Amino acid sequence: MRIDSRGLPRRDVPSAFDVGARAYDRLVGANPGYHAGLQLCARRMRIPDRGRGLRLLDAGCGTGASTAALLRVAPEAQIVAVDAAGAMLAAARAKRWPASVRFVHARIEDLAAHGVSGPFDGILAAYLLRNLADPDAALRAFRDLLRPGGTLAVHEYSVRDSRAATWIWHAVCWGIIIPAGWWHTRDTVLYRHLWRSVLAFDGAAQFRSRMSDAGFVSVHHDTVAGWERNVVHTLVGVAP
Repeated sequence: MRIDSRGLPRRDVPSAFDVGARAYDRLVGANPGYHAGLQLCARRMRIPDRGRGLRLLDAGCGTGASTAALLRVAPEAQIVAVDAAGAMLAAARAKRWPASVRFVHARIEDLAAHGVSGPFDGILAAYLLRNLADPDAALRAFRDLLRPGGTLAVHEYSVRDSRAATWIWHAVCWGIIIPAGWWHTRDTVLYRHLWRSVLAFDGAAQFRSRMSDAGFVSVHHDTVAGWERNVVHTLVGVAP
């Protein structure tokens, strides 16, 4: 069993998100760059023609913020949004969505067992891969779910390549995220996991190599603006 640096079993991460589900939208909404970053990531997928005739997967959709970002750039696509945390998914389903959006409660490792199969034209995985026990297996699975030429966009915290970004992450977590999480939920498990898991995660350069090793081509990455510069990155690759 793989344990993250805080000691939280990876299989228990969805339960931690369930505890924070009721306050999740309020907490991320306090970060002015959160939704803008997701929309930027969706735009970086370069989805053509408003998504007409395309099929997209939102892997790790949470309360639906990444789903909304995909919907904004591809309003005519069919979107399958998946998450393993039942309470997070319930919060997403409670919002208003067009009939083209379908939500599925499943772990990424078990998509086929829940009727989610390819091919997809694009996959967005936001703040997901560092929470999985085997990110390399997930990347290979995403490659197999994509049609040739389909795009994977991974939107993720990654600070290992920058000492300044690492210290910013420490300061933001202990000055804002963990205290705010405690205030809203009286529980800090999720927020301490967030802090530790980001510190333990790949640098962006290393994760680019993971994507290439998983078979993706034309892999590249960029960061975002504001305080999250060099803290949050979008990594994009194409299925051969």
